[in-house]
Amino acid sequence: MKHKIFSRLKRLVSNAGDSMSVKSIKEDDGHIPIPKEIYNWKIVLVAITAASAAIIIGYDTGFIGGTVELESFQKEFGMDKMSSDERSLVSANVVSIFHAGAFWGALLMYPIGELFGRKIGLIVSGFILTLGCAIALISNNERGLGAVYAGRVLSGFGIGGCSGLAPIYISEISPASIRGKLVGCFELSWQVGGIVGYWINFGVQENQPISTKQWLIPFAIQLVPAGMFWILTFVIPESPRFLVSKGKIEKARKNLAFLRNLPEEHEYSLHEMDLFIADSEKKSKIGTGFFAPIKEVFTSKKLLYRLLLSTSLFPMQNGTGINAITYYSPTVFKSLGMDGSSAGLLSTGIFGIIKGVSALFWMFFIVDNLGRRFALIVMSVPLSLCMWYIGAYVYVADPASRLASGNTEMDAGGKAAQGLLYIWSVAYAMSWNGTPWIINSEIFSQEVRTFTSAINASSNWFWSFIMSRFTGKAFEATSYGLYFLFAACMVLFPCVIYMLYPETKEVPLEAIDYLFEVPAWRARDYAMSKFEIEYEGQYTADPSSSEQSFHEAHFPDKGNS
Repeated sequence: MKHKIFSRLKRLVSNAGDSMSVKSIKEDDGHIPIPKEIYNWKIVLVAITAASAAIIIGYDTGFIGGTVELESFQKEFGMDKMSSDERSLVSANVVSIFHAGAFWGALLMYPIGELFGRKIGLIVSGFILTLGCAIALISNNERGLGAVYAGRVLSGFGIGGCSGLAPIYISEISPASIRGKLVGCFELSWQVGGIVGYWINFGVQENQPISTKQWLIPFAIQLVPAGMFWILTFVIPESPRFLVSKGKIEKARKNLAFLRNLPEEHEYSLHEMDLFIADSEKKSKIGTGFFAPIKEVFTSKKLLYRLLLSTSLFPMQNGTGINAITYYSPTVFKSLGMDGSSAGLLSTGIFGIIKGVSALFWMFFIVDNLGRRFALIVMSVPLSLCMWYIGAYVYVADPASRLASGNTEMDAGGKAAQGLLYIWSVAYAMSWNGTPWIINSEIFSQEVRTFTSAINASSNWFWSFIMSRFTGKAFEATSYGLYFLFAACMVLFPCVIYMLYPETKEVPLEAIDYLFEVPAWRARDYAMSKFEIEYEGQYTADPSSSEQSFHEAHFPDKGNS
C-alpha cells in the first residue's frame, strides 16, 4: 500500500507542469516533454541556500521580545530603574529598530540587485547582516545600548536586502509547478529561525543564572546562521533569467543546465532558453540601467495598480495580528491569564513549533496544490473566529486584573483562549504567513521585478516596524480591542483577495502579465490559454542550432558574456 502511494506521488511530481505550460506535460500534442531531471537536488539546495537568510528574520522574531524582558538584560542597561513607560519605550526601540534598518536595506540594495545581479546582492546583504550581528555583541552596561542599536540596524539592513532579492531569485530559477514550494523555503526558514529563537530564550532563562551571559547568548547565536548564509552565497549560480535580461546568453545556458540537471543542448534546455529570450526581447523596450524599471513602473497605470496590490498584502498580513502576537507573545499569553515569564516563554515556544509544522504542511500540500487564493481566503475563516473569541474572553473575564489581584490560576475560558491561539497559529501558518511573499515574487515581469520586489519588501518592513513599535502600548491600553480589530480584518481582507488577486499557481513567469487583463477569479485559465497561443505556437527548440546562431537571432548587438 505504501509503495503504491509513493509511486503515485512520484509520478505526480515527475509529470507536473514546468515553466512552459500545463499542456506541455502531454507528449502526444507536439510539445516538448518535461524531463524528470529538472526536479533535482541541485535546485532544492540552491533554493534552500538563498532562503536561509530568513532564518535570521525568524530568529529575531523569536528571541528579541523575550530577551529584552529578561531580568539580566534590564539590569545590564538600567531598565529596571526606569518607569513603566520608559521601559516600554526602550523595549519598543530595541525591537523595532531592526525593521527600520530592513526597510532601508530593501530599498537601497535594489541598485545592486538590478545592475550586478541577484547573487552579488545577496553576497553584499549577507556581509552586512553578519557584521551587524557581530557588532551587537560588544554592548555592556558601560557602553550602553548603542552597539545593540547599531548592530540591529545593520543586521536589519542586510535582512532587508535579502528579503528583496532572495524570493525573486528563487522564483526565477524554479520550474513553475514547484515554484511555490521552493519560494516557500523562505517562509520555512523563517519558521525554523523562530522556533530556535523561542527555545533559546526559554533555555537561557531556565538554565543560566542572571548575568551578562544570559542575555548575550541569544544575541551571539545569530552569528551562526548569518555567517553560514553569507559564505554559501558565494557558491550559488546567478539567475539565468537575469543573465538573459543582460544579454549574457552563454552564461545563462550554463547556469540553467546546472539548475535543471540537463545538458545545454537538451531540447528542453533550448526551449526554455527560447522562452526566456523571447520574453526578454518582447519587454526590452523599457531600456536598461538603474532608472529604467522605476520609470516604467511609475509611468504605467497598470503597473502602479499592480504595485498597489502587491504592497497591500503586507498591511493585510499584519491585519491578522501576526507581528503583534509574535513580538509580544509573552505579553499576549499574560493577557490571557498566564502567570510567570517562564510559563509565557514555554507557551511561546510551543506556539513557534506549531507554526513551523503548519508551515511545512502549507508548503507541501497547499500552496502548489490548492493555490494561493485558497490559502488566503479559506484559511481566514478560522483566523477570524479565533480572534473574536479571544477578544471576547479578555473583555469579559479581564484576566490581567485577576492576575494583579494575586489569583494566578487560569480558568477554563483562559485555557480555551490559549488553545484557540494555537489553532490560530496553525491557520495563519497555512495562509498569510508565506503566501504574500510567494505572490510578490511572481506577479511582476522580468524587466521590473527587482525594483518592485524592493518596494514590496520595504512595505513588509514598514508595517512590521509600525506593529512592533506601537503594539506594546496598544496592548497596555486595550488588549481586547486589538483582538477584535484583527478578527474584523479577517472578515474584510478575504473579500479583497477574491475580487482583486489572481491565482498564480503554476503560471509561467512569462505569462504573468496576462493575469491582469481579466477579472481575478478567471485570470489563471485565461493567462495559461493566451501563453499557450503566443509562446508555444511561436517558439520551438532546435537542438541542432549553434550557440552563435541562437545568440545572434535574439541579441545581435550584444556580446556573449
